[in-house]
Amino acid sequence: MATEHINGNGPEEPMDTSAAVTHSEHFQTLLEAGLPQKVAEKLDEIYIAGLVSHSDLDDRAIEALKEFNEEGALQVLLQFKDSDLSHVQNKSAFLCGVMKTYRQREKQGTKVSDTNKGPDEAKIKALLDRTGYTLDVTTGQRKYGGPPPEAAHSGTQPTIGTEIFVGKIPRDLFEDELVPLFEKAGTIWDLRLMMDPLSGLNRGYAFVTYCTKESAQQAVKLCNNNEIRPGKHIGVCISVANNRLFVGSIPKSKTKEQIVEEFAKVTEGLNDVILYHQPDDKKKNRGFCFLEYEDHKTAAQARRRLMSGKVKVWGNVVTVEWADPIEDPDPEVMAKVKVLFVRNLATTVTEEALEKTFSQFGKLERVKKLKDYAFIHFEERDGALKALTELNGKELEGEHIEIVFAKPPDQKRKERKAQRQAAKTQMYDEYYYYGPPHMPPPTRGRGRGGRGGYSYDYYGYEDYYDYYGYDYHNYRGGYEDPYGYGYDDFQGSLRGRGARGVRGGASQTRGRGVITPRGRVGFTQRGGLGTIRAGKRGRGRS
Repeated sequence: MATEHINGNGPEEPMDTSAAVTHSEHFQTLLEAGLPQKVAEKLDEIYIAGLVSHSDLDDRAIEALKEFNEEGALQVLLQFKDSDLSHVQNKSAFLCGVMKTYRQREKQGTKVSDTNKGPDEAKIKALLDRTGYTLDVTTGQRKYGGPPPEAAHSGTQPTIGTEIFVGKIPRDLFEDELVPLFEKAGTIWDLRLMMDPLSGLNRGYAFVTYCTKESAQQAVKLCNNNEIRPGKHIGVCISVANNRLFVGSIPKSKTKEQIVEEFAKVTEGLNDVILYHQPDDKKKNRGFCFLEYEDHKTAAQARRRLMSGKVKVWGNVVTVEWADPIEDPDPEVMAKVKVLFVRNLATTVTEEALEKTFSQFGKLERVKKLKDYAFIHFEERDGALKALTELNGKELEGEHIEIVFAKPPDQKRKERKAQRQAAKTQMYDEYYYYGPPHMPPPTRGRGRGGRGGYSYDYYGYEDYYDYYGYDYHNYRGGYEDPYGYGYDDFQGSLRGRGARGVRGGASQTRGRGVITPRGRVGFTQRGGLGTIRAGKRGRGRS
C-alpha cells in the first residue's frame, strides 16, 4: 500500500497540515529586508512566541543582523531568545548588544558559559514589588530606578554631589543584596550595576545616585568598608561626574567669545569656557582653556569627537583631555578658612601693595603673589570676610580684582601630583642612563629665569594643570583656590636647586618643559617629553 501510495496508484489520503510551518504577518517583511530564509524564520519564531514584537526592533538592529553569516545570525538569535527579557525596555538596543558580545567572544575564541549564575529572579521580583521601582537591563548595565516612583520622590533630578561609587562588589551579587543596604542612607534615585556581557556577571562596581547630597554623604559613612558578604568588604566614596575638558593649542589671540563660538560649532552641550589671560598682556590668552559641558555624557562625546583627529579648530588639531574634576569642599571646613584667593591682578601690583590694601581689615599672617593672582592669609576669619565684602570687584591699579575664599588642600590631588612627578623623573633617568629605545628624545623648550627659590612648570600639557590646576610646586601654604589652583608652603631652602645657568636657581620652562631630574648634576635640561603626557589625565566615565 505504501508503494502504491508513493507511486500515486493507491487511494488518495488527506494531507496532514498540523506540522505546516506558520509565519507571522511580518515574515515577508523580514525577507524583503534582506535576511536569509533561515534567519528570518528564526526571528519570526521569536515574534510568534511573544518575546519581542516586530515594532520593538528598529532598522539598525535588522541591518546589523544582516552583517552576520547565516550560522552567526542564528547563534545570535538563539542567545537573544534564551536571555531574560523581562526587564529589558529597549529590546532593539539589547539585540545589538548581544551581537556585539558575540563578535567579542568570536575574536577571543570563547563560548557562552551556562555555568555563570545570574540574579535570583524571584528575589528581584520581590524587591521591585516592595519598592515600586523599575529595572532596565542592557548588555552593559542593570539600572534600578531613575527616576524613582512618585511615592518615593517627586522632586527634580539630583544635582552634582549626589552620586556615590561602589567598588569591590562580588561578581555574582545583584540588586536584591545592594538595594537593601544602600536604601538605609536615604531615598535612591537610581542604582547602576555595571555588567560584563561576556560572563553575564557584574564588573565589580556600581554607581548609586541619591535624591539629596546628605543621603550620599550618609551612604559613604554607613557603607564604606561594609562586609556585604563574609570576608567581602565593599568600598564607597562620593563620585564626581566630570563635565570639564582641558583644551590646549588654542591661538593666543582668540577671545572667550570666539572660542565659545568655534567649539559650539563642532560639539554639543557647551555651557561655558574658562579662559586665562597672560599677566603682562590681557589681550592674549595663555594658549589653553577649559570647556564646561551640560553633563558628563556630553563632555565625553565632545572629547571623543575632538580627539578623533577629524575635527579641526581654526584649521588645527587641538590637545584634549579630561580636566581634574573640582570637588566641593566640606562646608564645615570652608567656614573656618581664613585665606583669600585674589585674581586678575595687574603685573605692577606688589606683595607690599597687597599687604597695605588688605591689612586695614585685619592682621595678616602673610601675603604671596604669583603672577596675576595672590593668596592673602588673615589671622582671623572676620578680617578675611570684611576684605572680601569690601574689595571684591573693586579696582586695584587699573584692574578689577576678583576675591573668593581659598579652598583647603586636596590630599588625593597632591598624591596624584607626586606620582606624576616621580614617573616623569623616572622616564628622564631611563632616557639618559639607558637610551631611548621606547620613547622619542626630549624636545627643547624656552627657558625663563625666575627669582624667589620656587619653580613651576609653565606651559607644557602637564604644566597647564600644575600652574592653573592644582599645585605650585614649592609654594606650600596649605590652601587651594576655588578655580582649581593650589599651593602648599613656600620653602626658601629650594633656592639654587633649579637648572644650572638660570638666575635665582629656579627654572620656569616654557614649551613642554619640566624640572631637571635630580641626580643629573651639571646637566641642564630645559625641554620636556611633550608626547608622553597626553592620556594621563582621564577622569570620569565615558
